[in-house]
Amino acid sequence: MSILARKLVLCFISFCSIYLTHTTTTTTTLAQPPDFIFNFCENSANYTANSTYQSNLETALTSLRTTNRGLGFYMLSVGDGNGRVNSVALCRGDIKPDLCDSCLKDSTVRLLQLCPTQKAAIGYYDYCLLKYSNENILGSTRINMYVGLANTQNSTDIDGFNGALGPLMRALRLAAAAGGDQKKFASGNTSGPGLSTIFGLVQCTPDLTEQQCSYCLEDAINQIPNMMNGKVGGRILLPMCNFRYETFPFFNGSTLVIPSPPPGPPPSSGKKNNTVLIIIIIIVIVTFTITLVCIVMRLRNKKQTRPPLPPISIRSNSTNGGTMDISTVESLQYDFNSVKAATNNFSDENKLGRGGFGTVYKGTLEDGNQIAVKRLAWDSGQGDLEFKNEVLLVAKLQHRNLVRLLGFSVDGNERLLIYEFLPNTSLDQFIFDPDKRMLLDWETRYSIIKGIAKGLLYLHEDSRLKIIHRDMKTSNVLLDAYMNPKIADFGMARLFKTEETEGDTTRIVGTYGYMAPEYAMHGQFSVKSDVFSFGILILEMVTGQKNQYFKNGDKKEDFLTFAWKSWKNGTTSYLVDPVLKEASTSLKDIIRSIHIGLLCVQEKVNDRPNMATIVLMLNSFSMALPLPTEPAFFMRSNFDPEVPLLQEYNSITGSGGLGSSQYSVNEVTISDFVAR
Repeated sequence: MSILARKLVLCFISFCSIYLTHTTTTTTTLAQPPDFIFNFCENSANYTANSTYQSNLETALTSLRTTNRGLGFYMLSVGDGNGRVNSVALCRGDIKPDLCDSCLKDSTVRLLQLCPTQKAAIGYYDYCLLKYSNENILGSTRINMYVGLANTQNSTDIDGFNGALGPLMRALRLAAAAGGDQKKFASGNTSGPGLSTIFGLVQCTPDLTEQQCSYCLEDAINQIPNMMNGKVGGRILLPMCNFRYETFPFFNGSTLVIPSPPPGPPPSSGKKNNTVLIIIIIIVIVTFTITLVCIVMRLRNKKQTRPPLPPISIRSNSTNGGTMDISTVESLQYDFNSVKAATNNFSDENKLGRGGFGTVYKGTLEDGNQIAVKRLAWDSGQGDLEFKNEVLLVAKLQHRNLVRLLGFSVDGNERLLIYEFLPNTSLDQFIFDPDKRMLLDWETRYSIIKGIAKGLLYLHEDSRLKIIHRDMKTSNVLLDAYMNPKIADFGMARLFKTEETEGDTTRIVGTYGYMAPEYAMHGQFSVKSDVFSFGILILEMVTGQKNQYFKNGDKKEDFLTFAWKSWKNGTTSYLVDPVLKEASTSLKDIIRSIHIGLLCVQEKVNDRPNMATIVLMLNSFSMALPLPTEPAFFMRSNFDPEVPLLQEYNSITGSGGLGSSQYSVNEVTISDFVAR
C-alpha cells in the first residue's frame, strides 16, 4: 500500500471513530466536545523530546491565544531555522469571544495529546481550527488535504435542492471573499424545495487575498455534486477555508440581516380556530399528494432513455435569419471523455482561471494539440441559454481579434466549450499584476487597445451578424504568444438586425464597473454600451488600476471621478501608470488615449463615438478630438465591480440561532489535493 493510500485509510478510520461519537451523543450546551471533529498528524517530520522545536511549539501554543487581531484569527511564529514553529488558529465568524477562547484552549491541549511528536498537525472543532507546522502556512493556498462530510439523508427533490443550494453558496463565496482585510466570513439562507430552508456558512482565513479566498472556496464548493449530491447537509474542511450547509439553523443569527415578518392576524378562538385547522390539514394533504405525484413522475422519467443531446437552437436576428441546431453541428462536437482525459480529469494543475461561466482548464489532445476548456460551474448563474449562445454565435465569427471556438461537448449535466489555447491567459492577469505589468510597455498596451477596438468594430459593423458583447472587460480579453488580443466569452452577447440600433431587457447581465449607466439602471443597451466598457478598459490600461477606485497615494477615490477631475484640472499625468512614466514613452500619446477613453464613457449615449470612429482616432494621431463631456457616475459602494450581475438570483436573507451544538449524521470522504 502506498504512503498516500495508507495516510487516507488512517485518516478515514480516525475520523469515523471520532465523528460517530459526536453523532450518537446529544449535546445540550455550547461547550466544545473533548475530541475534534477531525484531526490529522503529519508524519513527514517529527521532533524529539526536550528539543528546541518542542520548546518553541509549547511556547507558540501557550501564547497563540494572546495574538487575536479582533477577527477571531490568531497567528504566531516562534524560533528560527529548523526549530521555527508557525501556528495559526481561526474561530468561526459568528461565535462570541469567550466561546472562541474556550475552543482554542481545548484545541492547543488536545492536538498536542493526539500528535505528541509530529512537527505539523491540524485539528478541527465545529467552532475553531488550529494548525501548526515547521513550514510557512500564512497566505498559502497549497492544498494538502481536504475533509468532506455528507449527511446520509437525501433530499426528496435533488434537482430542486441543488438548484437552490448552488446560488446560495456562490453568493456566500463572493461575499466572504470580498471581506478585504476584515473577517472573510458569510452566512445566509435560501428557500429550498417544498417548505424547507437551506442554511449556509463559508469562511476563509483573513490572510488570504480576495482571489485566493474565492478560489479556495470555489474548489471546495465544486465538490458538492460529486460528494454531496442532493444530501441535506454537508461540509468541507480545509486549513485555509471551509463551508457548511444544513436544513436547520446552525449558526448565530445575530450576524445576519433578518427581514421583519409581516404582522399576523389577531388571535382567534372557537369556530375560527377549527376552521383554520381544517384549512391547514387540507393544504398539507394536497401538498403531500402533489409532491408524491411529482416524485413518481420524476422517477418514471429517469427510467426512460435520455437522448444523447436534446436540440438546442438559437434564432439569429440577422438579415439572413434562420436557426441553427447544436445537434446538427457534428463537426464541432467533441467526445466528453476525450476532453476529460486531455485536462487530466479537470485537475487543479491544468486550471487556467475562472469566469462567469465556470473554470477554464488547459488540455492536450491525443494528437498533441493544446486546447482551453471552459467548464460550466455547478454553482454558475449561467446555463444552457449562455452555452448555446456562445456555441452558435462564436462558431459563425472569424476575426484575428476574436477567440476561436473549436467545439463543444455535452454529457449529462456537463457543458464544455473548447477553444484555441492562448498561452498568455487573460489581459487582467498582466495589467493588474505588479510584476507582469512591467512587461507591458506603452507600445504593447497601445497595440492591445487597437486590437480590441478592431475586434469590437467587427462585431458591431463588419460581421454578417450585428453583435453587442455586453460583458467587455479585461478578463474577457485573451492574449496569444505574441500578445495579440482576442475577445472572448460571448455567453451574454446579443444579436441585432442590421437596421436595429438599440434594445432593452429586464435581465441585466454583465459586470459592474464596466457597465454603461443606461444599461445598468434601465436595461437599455446598444453598440454604445460596448463603447462605454471599452472606454473603461482604455483607462485601466493607462493607469494599471482596476475600476473599483483609483489609488492616489494613501487615498482611494472613485475611478471615473478621479479621471474626470484630473482631466478638468490639467493633471491628467497623475492617471498614468508609474511604470509608463519611467519608460521613454511619449506622454502626449498616452494622454491622447485617456482623452479617447473619456469620450467613450460620456453620460449621453449619442455623445460617445462609435467603434469605427474610435479605430480611426487610435490610428490617426493628426485627427482632432472633440472635448469630452462629464462621464456618468453611479455609486457602487455596495457592489464589487468585478462581480458578474445576473438578476435571476434569489435574494439571500439570514435567520437562525446558535442553540445547542447540532450535528447532522454524516458520511466522510477524505481526499488529497496535489500542490499547485
